[in-house]
Amino acid sequence: MAKQKAALLTAGGLAPCLSSAVGGLIGRYSDVAPDVEIIAYRSGYQGVLLGDSISITKDMREKSHLLHRHGGSPIGNSRVKLTNVADCIRRGLVKEGQNPLRVAAEQLTKDGVTILHTIGGDDTNTTAADLAAYLGANGYSLTVVGLPKTVDNDIVPIKQSLGAWTAAEVGAHFFDNVSNEQSAAPKTLVVHEVMGRHCGWLTAATAKAYMEKTRGNQYVEGLMMNTELKNIDGIYLPEIDFNFEEEGERLKKVMKDHSFVTVFVSEGAALDAIVAEREASGEQVKRDAFGHVKIDTINVGNWFSKNLGGLIGAERAMVQKSGYYARSAPANADDLRLIQGMVDLAVDSALNRVSGVTGHDEDKGGRLRTIEFERIAGGKHFDTSAAWFGEVMANVGQSWKTL
Repeated sequence: MAKQKAALLTAGGLAPCLSSAVGGLIGRYSDVAPDVEIIAYRSGYQGVLLGDSISITKDMREKSHLLHRHGGSPIGNSRVKLTNVADCIRRGLVKEGQNPLRVAAEQLTKDGVTILHTIGGDDTNTTAADLAAYLGANGYSLTVVGLPKTVDNDIVPIKQSLGAWTAAEVGAHFFDNVSNEQSAAPKTLVVHEVMGRHCGWLTAATAKAYMEKTRGNQYVEGLMMNTELKNIDGIYLPEIDFNFEEEGERLKKVMKDHSFVTVFVSEGAALDAIVAEREASGEQVKRDAFGHVKIDTINVGNWFSKNLGGLIGAERAMVQKSGYYARSAPANADDLRLIQGMVDLAVDSALNRVSGVTGHDEDKGGRLRTIEFERIAGGKHFDTSAAWFGEVMANVGQSWKTL
């Protein structure tokens, strides 16, 4: 068998699994195939286009276990779509007249890469599939094995994305402190905006983790630090239909009774309505290389704060976003176990020349397998029929129905 050379890259936004996944891949190759040379492309597909890579040295291999302690990406991220030629030219990643897929293919060929591991979401991994198809059509064999990363758990047909469990746990820890802001001034509305463009899983899971974290708290009875102050009064997801005026009336009573209101809002809740409203007013909404609305420019939390605050008579309204804090955390114990299983399968698949994305396949009984690229898609919606979510909403006391 010809000598193998593996390349790693991480792409898209951060998630609490990237550092650990990189460390896990380096460690697994060192254990089962130590002769395989490893490089890492700096800043994702940007590094591929620019020929910017890091050689994984013997010392790096020996210390790769340390990466499990860290968040972020030790090899850098970027959002680059190889089939978006105009964007690649605009950013100086390729020259006028060049095809980014060809530039990337030629760089991989030049570097002698036979295995490419992509750690990212659906965009990252479908871009890898485009690249592998281009190489195959041009006579170059490349095995591409991706690992699924999204904090909001929205990849079809993968049951659990890497990093999502950690993001929920860390988001709950973040809000445990933020919720104390309710004691700072009367008639306060606190909006906790959680990441999730199309999928409300992370918002719901963060709410569940927060409830579990605060459930056993003991308080000095008669003072204002009490169970009510730590309550969640409303949860709004992309998958849930709600009447804003009716919710305003419901929460106005909560404000009257307790002098504070707390809501959890997915950054994709009411997104389409807000974008339509802005475009109707003549505003040009910014989009990224993949055509997605740049959600950080929309400020869904601010929209809820302004509109809901007015309805309930809030004298102080604040928006707190746990996203960057949560997504930059190191992986927790649950994610570390998930990462290890996917890493082991990814290396085994790569050595056996099986391309795809590792994950628990919801269409195959939840079995861990290397899923075919053509079946990978983004935008998976949260299943609001999950029993645990019904319990969360019952605790909140909010009536709801699925869109």
